[in-house]
Amino acid sequence: MREFGFELALCATLEREGRLVSRQLGGHVHGRRVLDTVVVDPTDRIADRAAITPQRIPTSAVEADVGPGRARYWKDAFDCHPDRAERAVELAVERGFFERERRGGRTYVRQTARYPDWVDGITAVENKPDLDRPGALETQLRTDVSLALADRVVLATADYVTRAHLNRIPEEVGVWRFHPDSGEREIVREATDLPSDESGVELIEERPGRTDVRVVSAAEKATARTRLAERAYAKGWRSFEYPACARCRPDSDGLPNCAWKGRPVRASDECGPDCEGYDPADAPAVDGDGLRADRTPWDPDPEGRRRRQSGLDRFG
Repeated sequence: MREFGFELALCATLEREGRLVSRQLGGHVHGRRVLDTVVVDPTDRIADRAAITPQRIPTSAVEADVGPGRARYWKDAFDCHPDRAERAVELAVERGFFERERRGGRTYVRQTARYPDWVDGITAVENKPDLDRPGALETQLRTDVSLALADRVVLATADYVTRAHLNRIPEEVGVWRFHPDSGEREIVREATDLPSDESGVELIEERPGRTDVRVVSAAEKATARTRLAERAYAKGWRSFEYPACARCRPDSDGLPNCAWKGRPVRASDECGPDCEGYDPADAPAVDGDGLRADRTPWDPDPEGRRRRQSGLDRFG
């Protein structure tokens, strides 16, 4: 199975365990790093988070000096560029995290609910079904470990894992052998908990004879972790398009299986007139939100906690 199908099968398996799973998310602070799979294990406060909105809450709004008590003038509540703050206010109001009122030509905001401590841990998974083609695997994993944005880093593969394989990757990295056809997952090596609440070192650029790194403070990491968790909560892992082909037969997990190729396919790369098995048809309708809601604490349609007080219907 190609890496795309391997990744989707792993996401489906982890989701069936009730975990919040997403894929292809930025796992950096100052550099450039895309994490294959992100798994967020929630605390018992997840219901409070789910009750606010199914969408991403802007990190700037979460960190703003705004609470559910007395409304504050929005410019006094943010420690960032005014344009960024204004955009965060708009999104937070639109998504039900802030409520807004006008007083004397000024905009004041307050939280509709206090932002809960809902993240128990974050696991970053690098998917490499074929270890004989590692690419930049070692560098990627060293970057994830030294930055420690996630609490744990794991390598997932379909290959038999040898001692030589283990010796080539950081010892802190856990290793899973995953069988996508059966969904069975064997833990070859447990991941070591990383110091995610401390400062870290991020690889910025690597070239012959020189490696540029940058120290990332604990506060910067905390902001990046909130952003990563919020993106994972909002996005999920079914962010792909289904092939517009009669041979696309999604399974019970919503994987875009192709009956002609006998595996999941990426619509943008593998489906179309150039494929000998292509049979044009409408893309299948899959209720990905329904599947996710049935299996995880994510709520696609929460009632919300917007409080209505005298005068708060005059939103600007």
